[in-house]
Amino acid sequence: MADIKHAGDPHADHEHGSSAHHGHLKLEYQPALPLNNGKLFLWLFLSTEIMFFAALIGTYIVVRFGAPSGTWPTPEDVHLVEWIGALNTFVLICSSVTIVLSLEACKANQPAKARGWFALTFLLGSVFLGIKAYEYFSKFDHGIFPAKPRSLIHEKPDIYFASHVDQHLREQAAAIDSRRGENGQLSVEDQEQFDTVNNLRDNVVAWAQREAARASDPALAAAPLNLLALTIQHHHHHDDISALFDREAEELETDLTRVEMEIRELDAQLTPNKPPTTDQSGAQDEPSETPDPAVAERKLELENRRSQIQGRLKILPELKVMEHGINEHFDWLMLPFVIPSGNMWANTYFLLTGFHAIHVLVGLIFFAFPLVGGAVFNAAKANFVENIGLYWHFVDLVWIFLFPLLYLF
Repeated sequence: MADIKHAGDPHADHEHGSSAHHGHLKLEYQPALPLNNGKLFLWLFLSTEIMFFAALIGTYIVVRFGAPSGTWPTPEDVHLVEWIGALNTFVLICSSVTIVLSLEACKANQPAKARGWFALTFLLGSVFLGIKAYEYFSKFDHGIFPAKPRSLIHEKPDIYFASHVDQHLREQAAAIDSRRGENGQLSVEDQEQFDTVNNLRDNVVAWAQREAARASDPALAAAPLNLLALTIQHHHHHDDISALFDREAEELETDLTRVEMEIRELDAQLTPNKPPTTDQSGAQDEPSETPDPAVAERKLELENRRSQIQGRLKILPELKVMEHGINEHFDWLMLPFVIPSGNMWANTYFLLTGFHAIHVLVGLIFFAFPLVGGAVFNAAKANFVENIGLYWHFVDLVWIFLFPLLYLF
């Protein structure tokens, strides 16, 4: 901006016969903005970052709240613990307070106090990243992560899901079998795991696949696959899943009784009505009536069905005690599982929190340099502390938006 000042002319204006003096203009320029270059560049940078995170968060809001009801995972489904997220929020807010206290101590020319608050801000930011790393490892342990072509997450329980589970169990069995010693024996632990894998393949996965194939109605075919998904992983109280297993056990007992009665009837049909005859040489002839091949085939089919039902009935009590499913009960066995929109959630969660964590890490690097370099936090350092504080407040503000969106909805 320019200030205009008038300076008197020492020469009289004889032409007009007046003693008035002409005024000369003197321009004095002042800064247009009361900002130093560092703060100006920081605000320009933050403006681009605001647009970047606004696009990410806005896209997440559209995807999340545009999903049909019941098709987006709850925090419990994806192992998000609300109080851990709230604790991290509290830690980050406290770090914003400590950086302000550091700035005020710098302005007051109190280097020791300013350095202490600055170091505490760095410590709180490190705690935030540590908690976030713990949460990340928790997701990885439960098979929740973005991956191509796919992770262990399936969107719905269908035949592809069942096939993926079966393939995983086959690979697990092969891996255990490869650990046989020179004598061809497995260790006690490996043998138990090998038996468990085969038991789950035969009486959980293969059972669900057969039951789905036997059903003529698509709605009935979906029921065993839904139960398979709940058996592998669920977050309901175990009494709810126990009721499903109890109802299934009652139906199977009835079915087993029917199968055994039919087997006895077929046995009667296959038993010859006439005893074998003996000729003069003592040789015994075959019965006069030969068994019907169709009856024999039907009997074999029913015997297989009886064996399958008995295996299923045997494993049901074991499944009932698995409070949150097979994956939680056997920590060494991670099977594919079903979370509606789970892959989309994993992609958006790690994208949003990952970019935020990178910004936190960058802030910690800026905190670390003056601390390690032995900088004196006096009044001359106030501009630097103020600028890094502005960046840190922005990082805090982004998390204030992410926390409720990811942890509470």
